[in-house]
Amino acid sequence: MADKTIYFRINTLIMLIAAFSFSATLSAAEKLDMEGTRIRGNQELPKVLYIVPWKQSEIPDLSQPPLESLIDEALTPVDREVFQRKIRYYDALSTQEVGNNEN
Repeated sequence: MADKTIYFRINTLIMLIAAFSFSATLSAAEKLDMEGTRIRGNQELPKVLYIVPWKQSEIPDLSQPPLESLIDEALTPVDREVFQRKIRYYDALSTQEVGNNEN
């Protein structure tokens, strides 16, 4: 008889726990409605964006060629020592790249 009452109490306890857990899942599944924020402008005005410059742009004078041009820079004389140093740097870097590619 004592075994039956223990089993009955355990069975009742399991049923109560199952009922409470089922009701907890139902309440968690309810839909939450939250009020959002609306930003509204004046609907009578047109939806247009005007971008206005704040500073007057300088228009270059194209009637004459510029004082310094890329062609003049390319045709300027080169210092011999500077040119030889650049060649040595180029050769040193080229040999390092060949050595790294072979490994």
